[in-house]
Amino acid sequence: MIAIKPAHLLGQEKEVIVKKAAVISSIVVVAVLTALGQKNQRVAADFIAAWNSHDVEKVAPVFTNDVLYEDVTFGAVNHGSAELRKFATSIFQAVPDVKFDLVNSSINGGHGTIEWVFTGTDKGLYKTGKRFSVRGVSVIDLRGDKISRNLDFYDAASIMRQVGLLSSDEKSDRAK
Repeated sequence: MIAIKPAHLLGQEKEVIVKKAAVISSIVVVAVLTALGQKNQRVAADFIAAWNSHDVEKVAPVFTNDVLYEDVTFGAVNHGSAELRKFATSIFQAVPDVKFDLVNSSINGGHGTIEWVFTGTDKGLYKTGKRFSVRGVSVIDLRGDKISRNLDFYDAASIMRQVGLLSSDEKSDRAK
């Protein structure tokens, strides 16, 4: 014999099922967002750690083999791992005590930013032997867990003032 439930009980069961489904989907969304957030934090942390290692062989794996890495401030455009290695070597020689501090990062949908403070002693940028510290940002695109495109922006005039090549009174044409 088939038991038939009253209609009001079927409605209550449906309501319970809908509520359970909503809770489960909320848990899934939180888990996915947490995983993405951890991935995004890892990308920024790996970027900072690689540059702070002073080791070209630790910098290169953070990026894809066909990376486009551009230091917009100095007009240095690097295509691929070999050029990136040369660029990283030049940074480590020009600023042998280079240090990056992570300020903030935001990555969403394979695109984002890594804000940092770049500090070191000028041995090869302007050859002054003086220390400087400048804020900057890397605008990045990701392919998987690696950076495929990186554009660095920072204020060279700020560095020049700190190492004594510009007086602190000098302003850009826009500021006048």
